[in-house]
Amino acid sequence: MRRVVLMTLAVTLIGSAAIAQTEGQRIVIERATPVARQEGTVRVQASINLFIPGPTGDSEEAEKNRDRARRMIYEMAGKECDLLREVLARECRLESINSQLQRQSGQPTEGYSVNGTMSLQITLK
Repeated sequence: MRRVVLMTLAVTLIGSAAIAQTEGQRIVIERATPVARQEGTVRVQASINLFIPGPTGDSEEAEKNRDRARRMIYEMAGKECDLLREVLARECRLESINSQLQRQSGQPTEGYSVNGTMSLQITLK
């Protein structure tokens, strides 16, 4: 089973605007809009796009694929704070998660396109 994974990570930090792109990942760092925040806190947003091949109908296998797709988004969100703590955060709090499934039928490969977004609030080290 082949999975196509495209991960887009958008990070909002205080400072100048800059864009870096490497191997399918795009990181955007832009000046934060004035928001009531504590000193040293930053909002981080990450987006994940996946394709899960398999049946998309009402079968038990299709239901398992939908559950698997959402689980992947939630697991990635659960690990995002760990990664941020390793790299630049002293504290991290997951604020929101959004997952969307779209049925891809009639294509050469049937399956689900899965999009997930998460917002986190961190305190810088």
